[in-house]
Amino acid sequence: MTEKIKVAFVCVHNSCRSQMAEAISKIIAADGFEAYSAGTETKPQINQDAVEVIK
Repeated sequence: MTEKIKVAFVCVHNSCRSQMAEAISKIIAADGFEAYSAGTETKPQINQDAVEVIK
């Protein structure tokens, strides 16, 4: 078995866009790669609008 490719989605705050990209990737492409998110200026919690969109 081959190791999955690791992908990092990075945005400024890691509270919305990169979190959404990570979640969507894990939903639709988990068998192809491992997704992570990060930010250059982190926020204490994820944007709740992003949580609702993913749900």
